[in-house]
Amino acid sequence: MSKLFEEYKLTIHAALEASKAIMDIYVGDFERIEKADGSPVTIADLSSSKIIAGYLKQTDIPITGEEIEKEPYSVRSQWRKSWCVDPLDGTKEFIKKNGEFVINIALIEDGEPIYGLIASPIRQQIILGNKKHGAFQTSYEEALQPDKWRKLEPLETVNTPIQIIASRSHYSGNLLKLAQYIEKDFGVIESTAMGSALKFFELVNNKADVYPRFAPTMEWDIAAGQAIYEAIGGKVVQVETGKPLIYNKKNLKNPYFVAFKANMNLSMDFFQ
Repeated sequence: MSKLFEEYKLTIHAALEASKAIMDIYVGDFERIEKADGSPVTIADLSSSKIIAGYLKQTDIPITGEEIEKEPYSVRSQWRKSWCVDPLDGTKEFIKKNGEFVINIALIEDGEPIYGLIASPIRQQIILGNKKHGAFQTSYEEALQPDKWRKLEPLETVNTPIQIIASRSHYSGNLLKLAQYIEKDFGVIESTAMGSALKFFELVNNKADVYPRFAPTMEWDIAAGQAIYEAIGGKVVQVETGKPLIYNKKNLKNPYFVAFKANMNLSMDFFQ
């Protein structure tokens, strides 16, 4: 874990400082601004983005992010590595003040997320990792002391009943279809609603088995979670192809996807 820390400690510093800025704003009154696409943004999103970009620019690796001006694909297609950042994932939850928001930082290489960090300012907890070193969880207090991190165990067991975790206000016929498919093979299921990539805390701690998403998301919403989840035996696959999500695409929107434990061997064929 010390090697993981040394390699990516800038991301930890960035998340800790951005979290402080976010929470300073969260406890007070703040204005909601509507972007051109209709999605909300707050001063917390912008402050966090500025802090994280300041740290990541020290690596000389380009950045794509929710609140960062996007380079055209003719430029991005030349990048072998890039950071993929959501400085405040769950802005709607932040505005509602329900605590279900996080910071996402991922490193992309050749279209694959090779490292991820998700930080919860409310829980004061961080999950981070990659396939090379494994995945870990730490409190903010011990985030800069890697010898105190808790190593996340490989995902080898499935809960009974099966636990499905989904986003708020995004239920559809596809979710029902998936639930019926899982129920047929694995028995009774239970469903929990939660906003943002906070869901990955439940997934990596074996409190949830499946996370389906049949609504629009962007690359920075899921890249960090995919990197961490895959490090301990999870999969995040496209519904249409059954293959892992890919990143730094021409269109930065994600296809519909399902995250699940690899040993469940879920097939996406039933969606075809």
